[in-house]
Amino acid sequence: MTSNRREMPINHALCRPDHLWGVERKPVLLTMMFVSMYLILAFDVTLAIFALVMWTLVYQALRIMAKADPIMSVVYLRHIKYLPHYRAHSTPFVMCRKHYKGWQK
Repeated sequence: MTSNRREMPINHALCRPDHLWGVERKPVLLTMMFVSMYLILAFDVTLAIFALVMWTLVYQALRIMAKADPIMSVVYLRHIKYLPHYRAHSTPFVMCRKHYKGWQK
C-alpha cells in the first residue's frame, strides 16, 4: 500500500550545533587565538610548554561543557545579558520586605 505523503529529507548538518573537535566553535577558536598569540610572544620554551598545557586543560573543560549542553556558552551569554531584567525573586518586593506595608503583621 502506497501513501501519498510528501517527505523531505532534512540534512543533519542543519539541525546539529556548530562544533569544532567536539567543542563549540567560537570558544575553541578564541582559546586557540590567545594561545597562538602567547606562543608567538613567548620566546622561552618553558612558557610555550605552559601555554600548550593550559590550552589542553581549557580544551578539555570546554569539551566537558559541550557534552553537558551543546550550546552552553550561548545560553550562558544570554543569561548574563538578561540578568538585570529578570531578577531571581518571586516578587519585586522580596528585597524590601520590611518596607512594604502590605506584608506587615
